Amino acid sequence: MNSKIKGLIGSVMGVVFVLSTVGCSNNQYQPLPQKDQKQPVTTDAAAYNYLVGPGDELEIFVWRNPEVSETVTVRPDGKVTTPLVEDLEVSGLTPTEVARKVEEALSVFIKEPIVTVLVSEFQGPYSEQVRVIGEASEPQAVPYREDMSLLDIMIAVGGLTEFADGNQASVIRVVDGQQQQYSVRIEDLIKKGDISANADILPGDIVIIPEAWF
Repeated sequence: MNSKIKGLIGSVMGVVFVLSTVGCSNNQYQPLPQKDQKQPVTTDAAAYNYLVGPGDELEIFVWRNPEVSETVTVRPDGKVTTPLVEDLEVSGLTPTEVARKVEEALSVFIKEPIVTVLVSEFQGPYSEQVRVIGEASEPQAVPYREDMSLLDIMIAVGGLTEFADGNQASVIRVVDGQQQQYSVRIEDLIKKGDISANADILPGDIVIIPEAWF
């Protein structure tokens, strides 16, 4: 074997060694905070209120006025149209706030309307959805649910692919207006059953799952 080929093989093995070392190293981010850790976060999961978003199906009931009661779907622009009310902006509001807004709009036509809004199909605003990207079996945006955990998210996306480096995964979260990145041990959680690796997920979190180097 001539010296050039030996040198080339040596260079390739060196790159493989470096990549292997990176892949085996500890996750560089601090762990994702748990409920009992006093960390400032943008949303308190315990006080979470669902916000209406595009794709939600709303049942708008107007007491004693069935002719203006309607089931509507929130349009991609965040608005709905109901009998007597056109292009009402509802995205980002709670169902109760939507009801009050519909009452205000209907008061032009109906004396003291009483409105109840029920949500029957849930998507929520994009800002509230949890996004999972990378080596998940089904990467997607998942509507947030109260007290949602990392395990819940991984069940929703079908777990990890065979190429995933789950213990090098991270979560991006906005804290006090700044993006923070935290480490999570997804492989330990779902493949070894280590419940201590579970963590609280908040609205707007982004879960990043990298590919293993080997």
